[in-house]
Amino acid sequence: MSTYKLLTPGPLTTTMTVKEQMLFDHCTWDDDYKAITQQIRAKLLELAHVDVNRYTTVLMQGSGTFGDEAVLTGVVGSDEKVLICSNGAYGVRMAAICRQAGVPFVEYAEPFTKIPDAQKVAEYLQNDPAITHVAMVHSETTSGLLNDIEAVGRVVKEAGKVFIVDAMSSFACVDIPVEDWGIDFLVSSANKGIQGVPGFSFIICRRDLLEASKGKARSLSLDLYGQWETMERDGGKWRYTSPTHVVLAFAQALRELDEEGGIPARAARYAENNRLLIERMGELGFEPYIKEYQGPIITTFCYPKGATFTFADMYEYIKDRGYVIYPGKMTDEDTFRIGNIGEIYPGDILNVTGILPTFSKNRSNVNSYVELKSRSRAPMRLSRKETSHD
Repeated sequence: MSTYKLLTPGPLTTTMTVKEQMLFDHCTWDDDYKAITQQIRAKLLELAHVDVNRYTTVLMQGSGTFGDEAVLTGVVGSDEKVLICSNGAYGVRMAAICRQAGVPFVEYAEPFTKIPDAQKVAEYLQNDPAITHVAMVHSETTSGLLNDIEAVGRVVKEAGKVFIVDAMSSFACVDIPVEDWGIDFLVSSANKGIQGVPGFSFIICRRDLLEASKGKARSLSLDLYGQWETMERDGGKWRYTSPTHVVLAFAQALRELDEEGGIPARAARYAENNRLLIERMGELGFEPYIKEYQGPIITTFCYPKGATFTFADMYEYIKDRGYVIYPGKMTDEDTFRIGNIGEIYPGDILNVTGILPTFSKNRSNVNSYVELKSRSRAPMRLSRKETSHD
């Protein structure tokens, strides 16, 4: 099996030491394993900068979308209503969760190139007193935008409403003072900024609001309160079978976050990756799609004027040389995306941007790189040493 690095917003490239933790089998009832769960829960509260007497953590089996669904279907009652702020596919998905589950909601949608406006949120809350909760995405990886959750949180709190934030690909990638920004429920995932592997989401919850949600859940397995109650009562026991190998990997990833210097050091590395990526891509004629509020996690690039290549050709060429990139999700023009989080360093950015000129050169000699690849006996791959930053 060929190996490559993921230039994506998660799953992402992890360290070998994180992967090695998954070689161990653990019993879900074991006290040592439950202790690991409790340590993870406590550490996440520390990273969120919250008062441990006012906030708690719930770990939930499944991807980040499972975590979003657990919150939206578990804390918004049938006699309540949530305002969904959307400006990308993941805000739209939150609305779809509510629609599917029969959660009362209204959607405030902006174009995928604009951030939700805090003043417009305030107007929604003023004009519709039935709204009790507001939900939005922080890092909208559809485009790469980083939304202003601090400003929105301020108006939500001024109106006395509950604020739900999907910080899936931003938690630990940038510093988020959860309590200071008025966030009541923050959802993220194991395979994002903390650099674990896929398998569970986690929710930072305001304790009193979580306790008040008892009996509201529309799902058995995604009952947020029920999951928390079991973890609290049984000292870290998950209600149903937990992803033990993923939990062990995540515990190691948390240790490695500390060793790197915590969120400030990791955020600085990601920001430098992103700065260098945009600079180098610009030199090659690839301009960012987003002009304002570009986040440091993933960037959408436009095809150069007159470009004739296909994404599939470029993807295969780059993949055979050690990296995987993302297709675009914007519908109005041809784009693709490159992420820069995970175990990725400036050396990797230099490597991948160095591959693109050779792709253009090779395309001048053949109709398609796929055709070239099929004729090649041994596609070139960069070694791990060549793709790593010293």
